[in-house]
Amino acid sequence: MRNQQKGFSLIELLIVVSIILIIASIAIPNLMRSKIAANQASAVASLRTLNTSSALFYTNYAVYPSSITNMGTAASVTSTSADLIDAVLASGTKSGYVFTWAGGAATGAYAIKADPVSGSTGTVHYFTNQSLVIRSNATAAATVNDLPIGN
Repeated sequence: MRNQQKGFSLIELLIVVSIILIIASIAIPNLMRSKIAANQASAVASLRTLNTSSALFYTNYAVYPSSITNMGTAASVTSTSADLIDAVLASGTKSGYVFTWAGGAATGAYAIKADPVSGSTGTVHYFTNQSLVIRSNATAAATVNDLPIGN
């Protein structure tokens, strides 16, 4: 009687590997687009949080904060650490976006920019100020002259 070999042939393994590669080539770009969309949604939510926290800071201290870190966490609440936002957002970088604060304190106005760290973390730049309107620009850093989001 003849012994039958058990297992897969090289051709069968190559076919399985090629099918896996085809599925991966379809799935990975969709995953990257989803990650970028999630980062952009997080940036908008963070800007809303910063606007709300700035208004609350103004209510408590009669001036806008002079930096994002002034709204950060602390054991004791003061005007230099008001405990209004989490430590990650207070660091100025969150979910692939860098948040830049300008103004505040005695100027009576502030501006916040949210720019992607790289093209793989986001494609839209955001801007907001004490008007609480979030504006976006897909090609360059957003300014007060750009259209509000949703338009």
